[in-house]
Amino acid sequence: MSVHKPLRFPANAAPTALKQFALTLQSESYRYRTPMKFGGRVVEEVTVLTAECTATNQAGQVAEGDKIGVGSMTMGVTWAWPDAALSDAAKLDVVMELASRMAAQANELSGTLTGHPMEICLQLAGRRDELVDAVASGHELTSPIPELAILLAASPIEAALFDAHGKAAGQSSYSLLSAEHLPPDLAEMTGDDRYAGLRLDSFISQSPVATLPLYHLVGALDPLTEAELTTPVGDGLPETLGEWITRNELTHLKIKLNGDDADWDFRRVRDINTVANETTDRGASTGKPWWFSLDFNERCEDEAYVLGLLDRLETECPEAFERIQYIEQPTHRDLKRPNAVTMHQAAARIPVVIDESLTGLESLHLAVSQGYSGIALKACKGHAEALLLGAIAVHENLFLCVQDLTCVGASLLHSASLSAHIPGVAAVESNGRQYCPEGNAEWMAKFGPMFEVRGGSVPTSCLDGPGLGY
Repeated sequence: MSVHKPLRFPANAAPTALKQFALTLQSESYRYRTPMKFGGRVVEEVTVLTAECTATNQAGQVAEGDKIGVGSMTMGVTWAWPDAALSDAAKLDVVMELASRMAAQANELSGTLTGHPMEICLQLAGRRDELVDAVASGHELTSPIPELAILLAASPIEAALFDAHGKAAGQSSYSLLSAEHLPPDLAEMTGDDRYAGLRLDSFISQSPVATLPLYHLVGALDPLTEAELTTPVGDGLPETLGEWITRNELTHLKIKLNGDDADWDFRRVRDINTVANETTDRGASTGKPWWFSLDFNERCEDEAYVLGLLDRLETECPEAFERIQYIEQPTHRDLKRPNAVTMHQAAARIPVVIDESLTGLESLHLAVSQGYSGIALKACKGHAEALLLGAIAVHENLFLCVQDLTCVGASLLHSASLSAHIPGVAAVESNGRQYCPEGNAEWMAKFGPMFEVRGGSVPTSCLDGPGLGY
């Protein structure tokens, strides 16, 4: 969770509780095979930060060697920190230094901070402010480091702790959420008495669902047909939307829209719907219904823009309108700004989820009060937060989806395992296989079907190993 004061928990003497741990970090960078455009910004490369965690629990069981805890995440600073006054390279330097300091602080506290990784992560989150201030001062920043960037820096560390916890015990991390292993209830972990008596394991499944549909991203620069393909990559992978539909037998398409050009947005949805139908007519579909999600990446000025697009689609392309499963974050992420836009009317027609605005429980409650009807969870905001907010969303019957940050390798497997254990999640995203397949290479031998999709779905049942499942 986005915690700014340490949460104190009684000593956790469960045999599975972590007693000692040690974290190390490493990174690697990849070029995208094709540029990706979202929210008016273009991304062409990514740095992946991976944390490894050795650990010992109270029973003396260890996570090390081939059982070492692993957490990984793409450092998507373009998304997490959209400030145009700083270069992405400068933002990346800040986030990487912040992650390094977080890992060092965790290591210093090993043996003092003990217990379930949920308890450890919440206590570490309460100690971040001093680190954040020191990094901001060292880089002479004139504006605060955004909360999303802070969560992003911590995310591989959290994942590695959870993975090590499960691997030391030889059990799935998702089966270690009961009171036997994690004594605090949701009220104690969130600081909100409304959730007194509610247990995390009542809302998170111990076993992954067998399969989940894949939401394929259609970026704003992605060619839909051969006629739009001006600079072929020539690497043997699909170059157009139609080819991707055929290769992966897709049924779910996530459509990146401009949010400030209503005609372009309408044509984009209409044309994608046409390609979906034409590909289906050629026999590429599995016979399942089509679903679309519309992602404006905060670019809409107001709710009226969203309503106008929905009205036009319903009138001029009703088939596409009927295929819209949900809408993502149409307007600015700052929900506390003066005259913040509400989504009551749009959400009455189609679920509208917060994404960039979701940084903790306070933002979830505020968004719901402003008309949002669902949330988008991301592993890049931290495993602890994803579990807690996911449980609360299930409890409050909100629409749920899990999205990735063009995740590759272990970060995609983590995101998919999270999706597979939270009841009601609509689908899985796997953008890395489109834009950065090189980052999946070392995982292909063991988890190939997770990256080379068939039947429009990913076989999440394979993510059933100890720890986070991979």
